[in-house]
Amino acid sequence: MRLHEVAQLTDLVDTHGSPCYVHRLDRIRTAAAELRAAIPADAELFYSLKANPHPLVVEQLTHLGLRAEVSSTGELRTALAAGQRPDKVLYTGPGKTPAEVSEAIASGVELFSVESVTDYRRVADLAEDAGTHVRCLARVNASQATASPGLRMSGTPSQFGTDLDRIGELRHPDRDRFAPLIGCHLFSATNIADGDALAREFTVGAQAAAQAARSLGIEPSLVDLGGGFGSPFARPGPRSAYPRLRAALTGLLDAEFPSWRTGAVRPAFESGRFLTGESGTLLCTVLDVKQSRDRTYVVLDAGTNVLGGYSGLGRLLPPRARPTVLSTPGPLGEPRPLDLVGPLCTPADVLARAVTMPVPPPGSVLAIPNVGAYGLTAALTGFLSRPLPAVVVLDGDSEAPAGPPERHYLESPPPVVSPSHRGPSDRKPAPSDRIHYSAIVCIRNSC
Repeated sequence: MRLHEVAQLTDLVDTHGSPCYVHRLDRIRTAAAELRAAIPADAELFYSLKANPHPLVVEQLTHLGLRAEVSSTGELRTALAAGQRPDKVLYTGPGKTPAEVSEAIASGVELFSVESVTDYRRVADLAEDAGTHVRCLARVNASQATASPGLRMSGTPSQFGTDLDRIGELRHPDRDRFAPLIGCHLFSATNIADGDALAREFTVGAQAAAQAARSLGIEPSLVDLGGGFGSPFARPGPRSAYPRLRAALTGLLDAEFPSWRTGAVRPAFESGRFLTGESGTLLCTVLDVKQSRDRTYVVLDAGTNVLGGYSGLGRLLPPRARPTVLSTPGPLGEPRPLDLVGPLCTPADVLARAVTMPVPPPGSVLAIPNVGAYGLTAALTGFLSRPLPAVVVLDGDSEAPAGPPERHYLESPPPVVSPSHRGPSDRKPAPSDRIHYSAIVCIRNSC
């Protein structure tokens, strides 16, 4: 990390308190350009808001021409407020309620991914009730899976989509009147760093989409093959590189959907973590260092309530955070294995086990990199009612306020703007609110 960047981040903690998320729009632009170069030039690209629904992040990606993939009314409202055209939004999810489908249709959403016969019937009936027409993609669960890493979402028993051998059950002429099936949607696995492994996933997906289209008796106009593009989480390292992927995808589309060359079939891909992961850094402060038998615990003001709370639920492995020491009030201790833990009253509040690094004394400020995706929004934010961190958005080194500070990307009551403070011990609760919402300060050149 460059010296001026260290100084800038340290100043942000002094100004906005700790913990504090910092997102960099310039890195998001770079990631979007890299991803565009890795897929066919004429392909559609969706941004999955679940990765990071901060309004300025969504606004930036909208400005770059990405379409929004949303799975809730909260994400939909954020996308529309950020300038997304409702007719370009893709609404997905295995558990859409009638109320949210109705709101999406009323908002002008015209494209839905339907996951089952029941889901398809619900969307079609509500479109008919509204006297309007929508289009649907059949979410397909492929019959096979490759041996790729990441979290699998297809090729195995899954709550996502309809199994390929049953996809024909979605055929229903009456529903075509208000909600015709115009293509297929797949998403096989997440965070695949190896380009050849990712190409194999897309091969399985494209073959499944072609077979599904035949079973449905449709000539698809849109085929969304999903994503899986990789980026490290909470540890140093660059995004994955895919120098051979565009050529592989081009050959794959030629084999399975040859009319894509004429525009009759539009290929689409989607991503969240690749686009935003590297943009985010979590700044936090060491509250205590303690020894318990043969283990050394570094207690931070940020735990699974702030970062990657899926691990706090015991559903995924801890993120194995690898922080950098930004500043310290005293000398660092000799390197040794440390357990990085948060402030929550549970032994599951762990950000890393046995990470070898110099011992930072209390008051040290640490920076955890690559947390622009699935950081705060994947955290146990409601547990113990602790305050949310400040969120700062940077664009280069210039600082200019952009947008009202009360904008927050989590659905909530009207937020309370926190006063500037020096550290976690100075944070003051909002007596009239059940949850204290910190300020979000947006700093950028332009979007």
